[in-house]
Amino acid sequence: MLSPPKAAAPPTDATPVPGPVPTRPAASTGPAARRPARLLAAAAVVWAAVMALHAWVPNAGVNAGSLFQTLLPWTGLGVPVLLGLAAVRRSRIAVVAVLAPAVVWATLFGGALTDKRSGGGDLTVVSHNVNEGNTDPAGTARVLVGAGADVLALEELSDEAATVYSRELAAAFPHHAVIGGVGIWSRYPLADVKAVPIMPWTRALRATARTPHGPVAVYAVHLASVRVSAAGFTTDRRNEAARELAAALRAEPAPRVVVLGDFNGTFQDDALAPVTSQLRSAQREAGDGLGFTWPAAFPVVRIDDVLVRGMTPRAAWTLPATGSDHLPVAATLGR
Repeated sequence: MLSPPKAAAPPTDATPVPGPVPTRPAASTGPAARRPARLLAAAAVVWAAVMALHAWVPNAGVNAGSLFQTLLPWTGLGVPVLLGLAAVRRSRIAVVAVLAPAVVWATLFGGALTDKRSGGGDLTVVSHNVNEGNTDPAGTARVLVGAGADVLALEELSDEAATVYSRELAAAFPHHAVIGGVGIWSRYPLADVKAVPIMPWTRALRATARTPHGPVAVYAVHLASVRVSAAGFTTDRRNEAARELAAALRAEPAPRVVVLGDFNGTFQDDALAPVTSQLRSAQREAGDGLGFTWPAAFPVVRIDDVLVRGMTPRAAWTLPATGSDHLPVAATLGR
């Protein structure tokens, strides 16, 4: 037998009463929400301005300007960081602002990302800071011979290592001169050899290479070392050496000049302008990439270079690592 339907229970306080479905509050679009995006956009513009005006970063005190210019190529890493933050904020204005440092970096270094090497040239030169603590100078010499250079400059030579290099390089380079910690080896006769007094002890050497295409004044140079410490970027001795070298170059009568060496600074460092304003960088004009040379295990700066006057760079490159903490640099030059 069917039971009669039960009457509906009266509503109680515990019975949920249908009502409107709660919704999340809408995201704020007011000034407070837009402030981080605007700060990010401002940071991008400021970063672009600092990159573009790097010559104006002051050197007083801790030499921040020289340090910033030494690491200038790495300022481009700020672009993907800023772009990522702009994407997280979903800010159109920030994304647009990040274009400013991207354009500045491309203007400064975009050309270095292309291969500008060409054929031709009548003189191949190599420079290498061989590192006084190098435990395999004979192996280093073999690498350098394999580069096919006409003129080779070595820096940071110890007396013992200089003897090894002279022996190992003799067959490829019948002419050489060593004074202090620097030396020049050449396939062609060397004349007018003399030390260049840029420091109290010999760190620069000048000779005339009598090439089949005419004389070339060759300088092997090792400017004073720099350090980053609590006192800042210590460059005073290097800068003084650069001024002395610049004076020698201004007095140099030869129409064709090649300066090879370890400058302990980059071509962008305005503190080295007394030297670099008189010369052209083979890597900048005819290289492939930025050509970083130090430290050899993971190069982050180019402090070794081939600088010229009265000659045309045709190609520039770095050589494989040796037992040194620097990579060798090479260039082919034309008249």
